[in-house]
Amino acid sequence: MGAKDSLICYADGDVASVLAGRPELDRAATEALVRRLFAGEVVTAAADGTLGEDANPGAGSVFAAVWPGVSIVCTGRVGLDRPSQVSARFLSEGVGRTVYVHAMHSVVDWFAMGIWGPDGELRRALSISGGDEEILEDVGGRLEFEEPFWSGRFPATDEDDDEDYPFPFHPLELSEAALDHLFGFVMEGYSGMTSASRVDPFDVVLAGFRLSATAR
Repeated sequence: MGAKDSLICYADGDVASVLAGRPELDRAATEALVRRLFAGEVVTAAADGTLGEDANPGAGSVFAAVWPGVSIVCTGRVGLDRPSQVSARFLSEGVGRTVYVHAMHSVVDWFAMGIWGPDGELRRALSISGGDEEILEDVGGRLEFEEPFWSGRFPATDEDDDEDYPFPFHPLELSEAALDHLFGFVMEGYSGMTSASRVDPFDVVLAGFRLSATAR
């Protein structure tokens, strides 16, 4: 699997229902959100992108969208080994809403997610790396969609494989399941999918921005 992402989502309700309606992004609200999150840096409008192509932007880029009830910001600054340590400025933006962080990187078989309730309390944080054979963070109760993976229903290796995998599932498989259940889209799919995801991420338009340091 070669998909990568690093995003934070602010939601008033079901994210998938909003994205499935293919709403038009509010450009003024999107730019205002990016400027708030990256205050102190120069924010310049750039070409649009899509959630499928630009969910893992480089250090000097941000892709974002604000729709009624949902906002998504793609930035490498939320892709942390320990999602519970996401900067307070990103979390304070979501006060009164559910906040989701999702990140994955195929090179090290790494996946992380974080979920905060409208009260700002951390509900779930998980970070797991197959490359390092380590669970970097595991906070809060497991979500329903996680259980089949932890129970071994979707093993990372075949029964006749001579090599043992450090976990009862592949982290990127669980990562895709998280995308599906939390946001209604997948990048490449996963074991146990019962139907096509509701949203094609390549149809979800995001506004692009460049970041640069302010002159001193």
